[in-house]
Amino acid sequence: MKTKIAIGSVSFLLLAVSFISCLKKKEFPIRPNIRFKKFIPSGNAGELYINFTDGDGNIGLADGDTNPPYHSGTAFYYNLFLDYYEKQNGVWVKRDLNPPFYYRVPILTPSGQNKTLDGEIKVKMEPYFFDPSSDFDTIRFQVRLADRDLNVSPEIMTDEIITP
Repeated sequence: MKTKIAIGSVSFLLLAVSFISCLKKKEFPIRPNIRFKKFIPSGNAGELYINFTDGDGNIGLADGDTNPPYHSGTAFYYNLFLDYYEKQNGVWVKRDLNPPFYYRVPILTPSGQNKTLDGEIKVKMEPYFFDPSSDFDTIRFQVRLADRDLNVSPEIMTDEIITP
């Protein structure tokens, strides 16, 4: 099943979900897999696009998913993790931001027998996708996606992003 999802950084509202029926059943590993697609800056905001696949279709959390292991303050309260890096004097340095760029992707499990997911996640990062107090103009994000079985995708890095 081909899926598109968009999440906002402040409201975490689902902006758009479209399901396109599959003609041929695809098979993917049950561990989520992600790939960086693109980043589009817009003033002091930006949109990050990530492609993903999941073989058993258990990506996403419901608003009510707040009991262990998804309760507040634990590693799996969020399921999409973007760690922020700056290029400082030619060396990539991870910066711990408060609040971090962590998100709760809503449930995407398709109906029917074919539970595989192949889609795109769009993250609106506003008002700032970078640390405005920084003296550095080149950033990137390390990205991970977790499913409801706590399988975590391999980490990926975005391309370098030159900030305005």
